[in-house]
Amino acid sequence: MTPPSRPGTVLLTDYAWPDDSVERSVIERAGHTLVTGPAEPASAAAIEDLVAEHRPAGILTCWAPVTATAIGASPELRIVARLGVGLDNIAVDAATERGVWVTNVPDYCVEEVSDHAVGMVLAWTRGLAVFDREVRAGRWDPARARLRRLSTLTCGIVGFGRIGRATAAKLGAFGCRILAHDPHPPADAPGVEAVGLEELLRRSDAVILHAPLTPATHHLVGAGELALMKPGGLLVNVSRGGLVDTDAVVKALDSGHLDGAALDVLETEPHVPAALLDQPGALLTPHVAFSSDASVTELRRRAAEEVVRVLADEAPVHARNNPRGLPAGPEETR
Repeated sequence: MTPPSRPGTVLLTDYAWPDDSVERSVIERAGHTLVTGPAEPASAAAIEDLVAEHRPAGILTCWAPVTATAIGASPELRIVARLGVGLDNIAVDAATERGVWVTNVPDYCVEEVSDHAVGMVLAWTRGLAVFDREVRAGRWDPARARLRRLSTLTCGIVGFGRIGRATAAKLGAFGCRILAHDPHPPADAPGVEAVGLEELLRRSDAVILHAPLTPATHHLVGAGELALMKPGGLLVNVSRGGLVDTDAVVKALDSGHLDGAALDVLETEPHVPAALLDQPGALLTPHVAFSSDASVTELRRRAAEEVVRVLADEAPVHARNNPRGLPAGPEETR
């Protein structure tokens, strides 16, 4: 990469891996200093204090909140780089007003998240999680099986960006009928029928969420939307917990209207509501859909490279705002 115009401090607010070695290697090789916060995401106030103390030129953040106050606490700040896709933990508008770039890594985990979504659908159609629990509990009763043929199902994908398109291609290969809902439906998606959200909910056997969390999509799926779904259907969320009203999901599972809820993310994570744990139709994973050895290493390297790029007075590759009046790319789903 181009040498930096001047050395600076970069703050890594938090990280969801054992150490900061990848980020440190990229940042220090470029002549900058990396300061690392606690591994677990700290509070907004704690991050604001760290920024005020170290006055970084760049911030790398995983899950920790980077508020408007934090962004304003360092006059030297030039970039906030998200170690991920979604931007809901960053005050993007405040960064834009102060001339600070916001970036993400929108395509590092396309295969992993779409694989996870498809895996959850497969686990539901074949009863994998349910029967594993049954056998471990000493019950061997194959006559109870009420399984589904995947190729006969209609799968509805809400959010048709990179990840949604990958999920559609994989489920399409199994012979599924694919419906998609997106504010900006693509013109070049053969085999995919673009429909409104209500129609998608009514017609789909499995509904898969690949949408970003914004004020407009908070509780995108609540009691009313679940009531529109076919009886005995599946809801999959591998995007953001806030897209789903968890209490409504529990009630739909409890009534039998919803047969399965496969959730990699929760609004209350890491806390899992006891009422959800009690549901045999719930398949839960701890926000790991994005993760593989390859994807995590790529994510860390590319996010750090964006910081180095901006500190070298270059434009970032994946800008998600336009602090200098330049075009910004569309936000993806994770």
